[in-house]
Amino acid sequence: MDMNAALAKNDPTAIPLHVGSEEAYIHAVNRVPMLSAEDEYELAVRYRQEDDLAAARRLVMSHLRFVVHIARSYTGYGLPLADLIQEGNIGLMKAVKRFDPEVKVRLVSFAVHWIRAEIHEFILRNWRIVKVATTKAQRKLFFNLRGRKKRLGWLSHEEVKAVAADLKVKPETVLEMESRLSGQDIGFEARPDDDEDDSVIRAPAAYLESDGLDPATEAEQDDWRTQQSRALHAALQNLDERSRDIVQRRWLGETKSSLQELADDYHVSAERIRQLEKNAMRKLQAAMSV
Repeated sequence: MDMNAALAKNDPTAIPLHVGSEEAYIHAVNRVPMLSAEDEYELAVRYRQEDDLAAARRLVMSHLRFVVHIARSYTGYGLPLADLIQEGNIGLMKAVKRFDPEVKVRLVSFAVHWIRAEIHEFILRNWRIVKVATTKAQRKLFFNLRGRKKRLGWLSHEEVKAVAADLKVKPETVLEMESRLSGQDIGFEARPDDDEDDSVIRAPAAYLESDGLDPATEAEQDDWRTQQSRALHAALQNLDERSRDIVQRRWLGETKSSLQELADDYHVSAERIRQLEKNAMRKLQAAMSV
């Protein structure tokens, strides 16, 4: 349903697109006439059977005051009322699109589910940086438990069991949600306008400082190690086969060979192996310093 097109039509019940303030908007929607049951049924039939957007617009406009009423009940979450109303209006439009007048139920009764669902989604997306409710059980707990905590404070063991039984969830789930609701978002660094008090000390930046290198230095060192590894590989290829084997077995293998073991394999003295090793290491150093 293209509701923007419908709202653009000239109608005496239309609300100006720019009403100036939240109070002006609420005053404007309260002036839109309510519909009688007969008028509501006729408009719903016209929209459902003829796709009459003007009828849909009137159904939406006459229920905007109801959205404001519902949105006001969610202001305790610290989110702007205007945003809550906007999300509720989306739910109202979805309800109008799905409303069946033949069920003989008033639109206001049908729409409340859709309005609340949109507002709930908005609150869950924006109430905290980290989501506090992801599963169906957690969502149910989020809205029911928060209201109960306002009256009861921290729940006792018996109250936890009662809430769990009432909402058909495990007591562990109730305790986990209670802990999430009691937490708060903290910025990584203290705000510039914070006084030098506990809020500054509690900022994670005050106690999560890393002793490691910064990412730029780590990347630089990783690149240096890669270049050194390539240079070593190339320098080894320039050694004669015996010298290369001595260096690899003495320094690069998981199990280090002794001078005597190499001497026995090559049928020379250990001192000769030491001289070959020293000469090979000098050549490697010269090649890698270029």
